Amino acid sequence: GYGYQIAPVLFKPTLTTGDQVFRTTPEGALSYFVGGNEKYPNDGGFALKGWRKCEVDNAAIYINGNTGTTVGNVILTDKDGNVTKVDKTWTFLKDADGTLRIMAHHSSLPYVPAAPVTEEEVLA
Repeated sequence: GYGYQIAPVLFKPTLTTGDQVFRTTPEGALSYFVGGNEKYPNDGGFALKGWRKCEVDNAAIYINGNTGTTVGNVILTDKDGNVTKVDKTWTFLKDADGTLRIMAHHSSLPYVPAAPVTEEEVLA
């Protein structure tokens, strides 16, 4: 789970907008995953989207003492078979009880460059 009981978690969810982008409190994280919080009116409940499959494809893992950081992709499949691929970075901390806690979580959709301008568009 997340390590909010240790310190603010550096959480930037994938599908957030406006002033509510970063979720450094348990309240903000919960709202992102299940919605229903007036302070975060754009939250639709990421965990409630009917995901059926989750695959993790780490590009790299770095371990140092009681922390570990990963970077890579997560591929999610919803109930209709639609696939969403997101870029992820997580930092984990092993707490005093030996439990691994998420202390940083950055998520974003991969960059998709705009199509180049065509000669036909310029002439039009």
